[in-house]
Amino acid sequence: MIWAYGLIAPAPAERAVALDRLASARREVESARLWVNKTWLPATRLRFTARDQAAAQKAYDEAASRCLPEALWSRQASGEINTWAGLPFALLFLEWEARYPQEWTQHAKAWGTKQSLIRRLATAHHDDQVRTKLVDLVDLAVQRPYRCKDREYVRAARAVDGDELRNRLHRAHRSGNSWAQLHAGYVLWLLDHPEVPNTRHVWRKWLASAPTC
Repeated sequence: MIWAYGLIAPAPAERAVALDRLASARREVESARLWVNKTWLPATRLRFTARDQAAAQKAYDEAASRCLPEALWSRQASGEINTWAGLPFALLFLEWEARYPQEWTQHAKAWGTKQSLIRRLATAHHDDQVRTKLVDLVDLAVQRPYRCKDREYVRAARAVDGDELRNRLHRAHRSGNSWAQLHAGYVLWLLDHPEVPNTRHVWRKWLASAPTC
């Protein structure tokens, strides 16, 4: 599924090609899903054998493995996160949402998947490449207006806390971007207070006492 990396390409033309590929993959998934459903319809069940049903399910699984977000659902994590086959596509899916939120929302919106992926990735046991990508994602999230499930990125920030992340957050906090100032300040405060839960109540309390930038 190398084509999927075109979804995060800087060039609009390259993203358009990837979006066309995604649309084609989604049509295959929908067609395969309809076939699975048909083999299990009560009115037609006698016309299909267990082998037919298994073959239909296999065809659906193969189609889903070539589409987002379906590929992430079919690549369940087991064992260590660093050995999970779906890790590269999980990072790609989150980066797509972070960099091109409108395209992501239009073509692959899945808030529950976003939430579960961030939670799954919020661990300190990553190699440098994955840690760098998570730092990038936190940085991107704090610099924009809040989007659904962005609060989960605090988990990732706490998991990869370090000089690189804090330097970026301080830079965002000193920027002319009012969203970045606010969000980065809050994340920095939570990093300094790891015992404090990241809840809406805590956010509102912090916001009420936050200094004006």
